[in-house]
Amino acid sequence: MLDRDGFRPNVGIILLNQKNQVFWGKRIRTHSWQFPQGGIDRGETPEQAMFRELHEEVGLLPNHVRVVARTRDWLRYEVPDRYIRRDARGHYKGQKQIWYLLQLMGHDWDLNLRATNHPEFDAWRWNDYWVPLDVVVEFKRGVYEMALTELARFLPRHEQRNRYLRSGMRTREGEHAGTMFRTGSMLINPGMELPPGASFDPDPQNSVPGELDGLPTVTTPR
Repeated sequence: MLDRDGFRPNVGIILLNQKNQVFWGKRIRTHSWQFPQGGIDRGETPEQAMFRELHEEVGLLPNHVRVVARTRDWLRYEVPDRYIRRDARGHYKGQKQIWYLLQLMGHDWDLNLRATNHPEFDAWRWNDYWVPLDVVVEFKRGVYEMALTELARFLPRHEQRNRYLRSGMRTREGEHAGTMFRTGSMLINPGMELPPGASFDPDPQNSVPGELDGLPTVTTPR
């Protein structure tokens, strides 16, 4: 379902924990990391699509989260031609998104990447609020920055992050601050939580675009 300009309606989800860190998922069988997102089906409202995607991608139900805020209007990004199937070029241009800021009211163990038979992610981690801007695929960076900036003022005040702190969020070893890696019952730095059988790239800065969510015309770079 495309609009007259060739953009597919879509929702994006910024999920916070109690420290105002954000959920960051690794696309299944790729080294690409992103926020949960997905297309709006015909007849759905953006909020209905958000709750459906929330369950399909991370296994959460409405009672697990609190809706903090949403972007006022659509935010758009164009997909480079090299990621679009040839027969769709000239018709499909990219995504237009409504972004939701959610706070997790449950626990980490409520997250389930295998809630459906078609998982989108095979690993996840908590990152400090602005970190995704440094590691997301380049053509999404502008819309991520607009969404994070617009929604930052709604962060709970006791943990609100200042954009100025972005430059100081890495430790001397180059690891992201505020993240932990969990394997079994052990926690190790830096952070990523792996479901059974998952694999991960320990350096997300080296990630490359994988199969991009919500794009029926996308091919996966090899």
